[in-house]
Amino acid sequence: LISWPEHSDPGVRYFSGTAEYVTEFDVPANLLGSNRSVWLDLGRVKNFATVRLNGKDLGTLWKAPFRLDVGKAIAAGTNKLEIMVTNLWPNRLIGDEQLPADVEWNGMSLKKWPDWLLQGKHRPSGRFAFTTWHWYTKDSPLLESGLLGPVTLRSAVTIPIGKPRR
Repeated sequence: LISWPEHSDPGVRYFSGTAEYVTEFDVPANLLGSNRSVWLDLGRVKNFATVRLNGKDLGTLWKAPFRLDVGKAIAAGTNKLEIMVTNLWPNRLIGDEQLPADVEWNGMSLKKWPDWLLQGKHRPSGRFAFTTWHWYTKDSPLLESGLLGPVTLRSAVTIPIGKPRR
């Protein structure tokens, strides 16, 4: 698990969007049971993650701690974990700055709508994103992105500490 900007492939380094991580893992039966709880901890995530375990949608995590109860979805034996991680837009914009310009700027704002856009043509530069504000340069620092981990599974014995009040 590495931050996407650390990857050698520019398609990963400058990626903005959602990427899916998939793995299978085995769980011993003795870690499960009515007196046990099981939690999945994703560690660090940039920026949010949607989790599925054994085909069950467990929700979206958008802030630390990136941790959720998986007791209703986990099973003894082999389990399939799918994590969809979405990052922010700046890395794509910075990546596009590595390519030739195909618009004119008036300082930070768009000077005029480019002809290729008005004519419904593909961008001549090969850039992916389009914005009317010039926020980033080719030297702007990339943001950490992806599932950074460590990803762990925690099982605990549930011990009642008192009788319920009536």
